[in-house]
Amino acid sequence: MKKLITGLSIFLGVSISGFAQSANHDQYKETISYLQGNSIYDRGVMTFFEEMRDYGFAHSDPFMRDAQTLACIFMLIFFSLKCYEMMAGDKKLEIMPLLRPFALVILLMWWPIFCQIIAFPTDLIAAKTEALFGTQNDINNGLRLDRAAYMIEMADQLVEYQAVTEMASEQAQESDKDLGTVIVDGVKGFFSDQILAPIVQMRIRMQTSLQLLATQIIELVAIWILRVCVYIIFMLQIIYSTVLVILGPFSVVVSILPAFRDAFTTWIARFVSVNLYVGIAYLILYITGRLQQYALEVEIDKYEYLLSTGGGADRLEKMAWLASNGFLSFGLVIVAFFVSAIAITTVPSISTWIISTSGISSAATTAGRMGSSASKSISRAKLI
Repeated sequence: MKKLITGLSIFLGVSISGFAQSANHDQYKETISYLQGNSIYDRGVMTFFEEMRDYGFAHSDPFMRDAQTLACIFMLIFFSLKCYEMMAGDKKLEIMPLLRPFALVILLMWWPIFCQIIAFPTDLIAAKTEALFGTQNDINNGLRLDRAAYMIEMADQLVEYQAVTEMASEQAQESDKDLGTVIVDGVKGFFSDQILAPIVQMRIRMQTSLQLLATQIIELVAIWILRVCVYIIFMLQIIYSTVLVILGPFSVVVSILPAFRDAFTTWIARFVSVNLYVGIAYLILYITGRLQQYALEVEIDKYEYLLSTGGGADRLEKMAWLASNGFLSFGLVIVAFFVSAIAITTVPSISTWIISTSGISSAATTAGRMGSSASKSISRAKLI
């Protein structure tokens, strides 16, 4: 909050003082970079997310001993059940089902490496989409600062345009006076040029500065809404993946028991789905970044047209409309930020479209039942 208030104060001071002499674009870009951040998505926060993404792999040991202990207990229970079934004559000796618990215990011994192997395909997707996003974000950030420079130049132009228009209007109202007031008009003209004109110009500067400040506040709110949505998605991915890696061994251990056989396959589906968050998020940020680039370029083109010397009355009319609008923005960039914020919230849903976390368990159970039914049918056919 203190940084925001300081930035707004600096911004207002630069806005008011910058109009007196042709505005310093580099200084204004630095002010925008300080107020809105060094990028559309703060580089420091994004770097923090990249560093935290592998946190679970390096801190998966706290519950490993407990999981291995439970694995030994569940193996004894599993073998006891199998022995009882064979002693009762319900089932015959089968080697492969007896080897499954040993394979799961070996997997527990190499748990961090196993998790990294499972996450490797999703990491490749994330790396490619992140490269696309990084290039697009650099382009958008450059356009954002260029647009800020055009915006303050537009504000400076509006100050001059409104001051000249207002002074001309006052002179036109007094032009029909008789010749007896020539001396008085001369004196009034002197005071009008030397005293009144600077006051009028200062008042218009203040109005335009407030319009510029209101525009930047609205854009700052839109950017922060977008950032909060992006940060929430990345933070959820870090939390989910860390919990799945640290507590995942218990899913492996529980899957030793026949009643929870599908727990491990369900964990794999959820782990892959959560790791896809990163790749999907960067892909959505790249697509919405193209939308932001289009909005920025369109607004820059409009500013360039209004600042050009051509256009005549049509340009002045559009400049007057912008001055009376209350904001020095055309709204396209703000809308693009809001659309991007809405789009990034669809990451979890899109991830479940690719890797279903609800149907994989029932699918595995159905496949197992079909396999057992087929084996029983084959054994009956042999008996016949």
